[in-house]
Amino acid sequence: MTVDLEPAARRMADLVRGVPDELLDAATPCPEYTLGDLVDHVGGLALAFTAAATKAKDDASAQGPSGDASRLGDDWRTRIPRDLAALAEAWRDPGAWSGVTQAGGLELPGEVAGLVALDELVIHGWDVARARGQAYDCDPRSLDAVHGFVAQFSGPGQEAARAGLFGPVVEVPEDAPLLDRVIGLAGRDPGGTPD
Repeated sequence: MTVDLEPAARRMADLVRGVPDELLDAATPCPEYTLGDLVDHVGGLALAFTAAATKAKDDASAQGPSGDASRLGDDWRTRIPRDLAALAEAWRDPGAWSGVTQAGGLELPGEVAGLVALDELVIHGWDVARARGQAYDCDPRSLDAVHGFVAQFSGPGQEAARAGLFGPVVEVPEDAPLLDRVIGLAGRDPGGTPD
């Protein structure tokens, strides 16, 4: 299954460009990250998953994305959106979705890596928007793909598989919007606020 990462990457780029300096220390739905840390993480994942798409064996594919605002540098509002555009373009190549690749130091099928990249863009896009006090919108195709991805880790007995990927499932009404259900499956409270 291939999905165009461009809509989610573009939405994330818009969110990142709009983060004001005074909010870099703001809380996010990711308890371990301030908004600045999360923006740095997004920058790192853009590089890591671009390397995964091109099957590059380099530092970007061998290490997990960082999450440290002190490493943002002065150019992050232009650099990270540019890297997100490169990420989306790299995953437009059908070859990115086949074979085996590496991301975050782990070997995984290209199709899985592409879905993980999309999951990171959508879930962390929601995180960034929430930390900024904004609504988050997501294109239906991306949202459907991410729902399918997170749902497979959300049933009984999947706790070990979720470890390090998602928090405990947050129960959301079955008739809630799909975005809220996806966010709940990812271990976040769609109605909550960052702590």
